[in-house]
Amino acid sequence: MTSSAEHGMPVAMLDDFLAYTLAGARPAANETQGVCASGARWSWLDDGVLLIEPAAQGQGAMRSVLVSAGVHGDETAPIELLSFLVRDIAHGAAALTCRLLVILGNVDAMRDACRYRDDDLNRLFSGRHLQVPQSYEAPRAAALEQAAVRFFVGSGSASDSNAPGERWHIDMHTAIRASAFEQFALLPHTGKPFSRAMFEWLGEARISAVLLHTTKGNTYSHFTAQACGAEACTLELGKVRPFGQNDLARFSGADEAVRYLLAGTHGNASAQLPRVFTVIDQLTKQSDAFELLVAADVANFTPFAKDTLLARDGDYRYTVRHEEERLVFPNATVKPGLRAGLLVVDTTDDTLSKLV
Repeated sequence: MTSSAEHGMPVAMLDDFLAYTLAGARPAANETQGVCASGARWSWLDDGVLLIEPAAQGQGAMRSVLVSAGVHGDETAPIELLSFLVRDIAHGAAALTCRLLVILGNVDAMRDACRYRDDDLNRLFSGRHLQVPQSYEAPRAAALEQAAVRFFVGSGSASDSNAPGERWHIDMHTAIRASAFEQFALLPHTGKPFSRAMFEWLGEARISAVLLHTTKGNTYSHFTAQACGAEACTLELGKVRPFGQNDLARFSGADEAVRYLLAGTHGNASAQLPRVFTVIDQLTKQSDAFELLVAADVANFTPFAKDTLLARDGDYRYTVRHEEERLVFPNATVKPGLRAGLLVVDTTDDTLSKLV
């Protein structure tokens, strides 16, 4: 197979996958795959979807890692990190010993510099897109589900692919607001014990807090964990900013940890494990009369004492029941019926004692 260096279009795509995708460029039918200067093989699968496989194929199961960003189109920092990662793998500046699927999620929203067109894409997975067939985001949710399933099915036989740690999904985001923990992770609920390997990787990524869901959700990481058996997490890496205005050095911990994962190596193996918070309730916006009784700029993980009234909506009231509850993702502007905030409590000691 010829080197991608012999074809101007693939070089442009791999050198700046973000710019190539934002421009709406699509390779010709005979230019959808090739070989990087590093020897890694690449395949353009769809708008914003790129498969890269290592030059050396060992015996047995090979780890398969899906790294996604831009599921919300205005969360630019991780999108930029992912584009630089593709460039470095293509040139051999970043090692790749596993199968890698790169996904830029809501590409049209990225082009429009907005979070989404009609519906939050990260609430439309696990088949929920079928409930909103007229939504602009529904076809993309279906396509990203299919891309993940096909990728992980290709990771080996059924027995191989069930090996712990062989399937990973890192979905990178940035938060709308400031946070008491600037960089934190969310782990989906699958009913299975949480993985020590994931927590150690999050420690290497310098993630300071982890939020554990207690019910199944409709996020992309919930889908890959449930439907594909992946070790999946959602990373929140700072605040939303326009393209080109991010200080990417602030996210070097997560960037380096992703690169270690793809290289099959470790960074700081003795890194401190993050604090852990478990969801105990959520604020639900039932109508347009919903009121969130906190400051408009309240930071994620802000603690509130017992008996504090946080929200009301007609007869609905939410009052803090534990000695301390922290509020995450407060947002009174969501559509009625959607989550307007999560309430979490610290469960660090109990959770870390039960990792497998």
